[in-house]
Amino acid sequence: QVTLVESGGGLVQAGGSLRLSCAASGRTSSTYSKGWFRQAPGKERELVSAINWSNDNTYYADSVKGRFTISRDNARNTVYLQMNNLKLTDAAVYYCASTLGSLNNPTSYRYWGQGTQVTVSS
Repeated sequence: QVTLVESGGGLVQAGGSLRLSCAASGRTSSTYSKGWFRQAPGKERELVSAINWSNDNTYYADSVKGRFTISRDNARNTVYLQMNNLKLTDAAVYYCASTLGSLNNPTSYRYWGQGTQVTVSS
């Protein structure tokens, strides 16, 4: 199995920054593309960003372009999401997920972490 554990969430003021981390382990974890999703209460899950670990291709939702940056470490077992200039609308539970499919296809993700909460205050 693939195990994903998120960390780095917290409470920040609008305009502030957070850096989320997702530690992956398990079978073929380094070969999976990784994505960050978020879900606010009562709202649908949204694919925020993703990275292809083999070619470093990335995806960003229009709502976060220019503010968020996805990256991985050299060991290819940890993915990060640097979130800058946070807005109230960014508040959500953020989930790390992995896929063997297309990184920008939300339906392709099969393995999920438990989530880390991001709260943004005005």
